[in-house]
Amino acid sequence: MTTRELLEPTGLRLDKWLWRARFFKTRSLAAKICTGGHVRTGGAAVTKAHHQVRVGDVLTFAQGRYIRVVKVLALGTRRGPAIEARTLYEDLKPPEASQAMPAPPGGRRPAGAGRPTKQERRRIDQLKSGTD
Repeated sequence: MTTRELLEPTGLRLDKWLWRARFFKTRSLAAKICTGGHVRTGGAAVTKAHHQVRVGDVLTFAQGRYIRVVKVLALGTRRGPAIEARTLYEDLKPPEASQAMPAPPGGRRPAGAGRPTKQERRRIDQLKSGTD
């Protein structure tokens, strides 16, 4: 073995890699996802946060409302900025536009749907009182 092979790690804890790659805000949150069995590596469920991740592994996990499928390209040495974190993985299934969160309800609602708005209540009060 060369000196470089001895100094360069062959694997990294799964929770630590997910945290370094900025998929989760805290390492304890990444560990919670791992121990809950919500992460798959190579199709097999992982239930331990200390599972070793190696370059070339394919990870599948839920992040918010999306299912992420990523290939590990590098292990990284620190939790750096987002630009540096993106070099650690290749996104095999990027979030599609159809999976995006729906727009918040706004504008006009169909008549008779739900409670009347303030404007509709005022019109109802005017009709009941007989004033225009």
